[in-house]
Amino acid sequence: MSKKKKNKKKFTRKLLHKYRMVILNEDTFEERYSLKLTRLNVFVLVTTSAILLVAATTFIIAFTPLREYIPGYSSPQLKEQAAELAYQTDSLQNVLKLNNQFLGSIKGVLSGDLQTSDLNRDSIAKFSQDNLEVEVIPPSRADSLLREEVALEDKYNILPGATDNINFSLFPPVKGTITEGYDAEEKHYAIDVVIPKNSPVKSVADGRVIFAEWTTETGYVIIVKHDYGLISVYKHNASLTKEQGDFVKAGEVVATAGNTGEYTTGPHLHFELWNEGNPVNPTDYIDFE
Repeated sequence: MSKKKKNKKKFTRKLLHKYRMVILNEDTFEERYSLKLTRLNVFVLVTTSAILLVAATTFIIAFTPLREYIPGYSSPQLKEQAAELAYQTDSLQNVLKLNNQFLGSIKGVLSGDLQTSDLNRDSIAKFSQDNLEVEVIPPSRADSLLREEVALEDKYNILPGATDNINFSLFPPVKGTITEGYDAEEKHYAIDVVIPKNSPVKSVADGRVIFAEWTTETGYVIIVKHDYGLISVYKHNASLTKEQGDFVKAGEVVATAGNTGEYTTGPHLHFELWNEGNPVNPTDYIDFE
């Protein structure tokens, strides 16, 4: 027992034993600075310095912008921008998907390999709507008469939600006899109008030419994109008067009628009309006679 007490006293004396740290001039051995220290003082000083260093580091990381330079930390502004960019990217992906479907429909105009079930840009939304249970209410006689009157008034209006304040109508590209009409079941998404060779072919509305080239099957072809998602197609022309990228006015000559291409039997105009990527019957909106 006495041995343990002696060891404890010896350890205490070592902690409290005083030392002197002296700084001397190397050349003259002049004493410049001296400091009395004990092992306990050194331990307390080192421990206090470590605690202060940890506290200062914690404060810098938690409350100052310097934490942005530490790997793994980012500013709130960067996080907010990242979230906003993620939302924009998702929106752009949806728009890109719709545009790809729309461009695919335009390519199908030239190939003629489209099916009506594949032409709806909003097919997913439409499918969801079709699955809803809707109670069918038979229309009254007054409602039927009103619908018939409105249908007659808008016979040549291609815009389903058009009102009087929208000044938009379609100009007949040519005047002549229709030899083959629109038939979606037979994949003939156009009408064939017989006209004399070199007759002027006119644009049905204001728009920009998005295609003007020669094709083996349909000869000289020109396609014009109009407002409200409309596209008009003119095939089997003898020549084209406009180039891709040109802006045309309604009634402006874009080609001359002819008999070019493999799929033709005489001078005529093969005319197609597309609305939002879907083929429509041109005779429902344009008077060709």
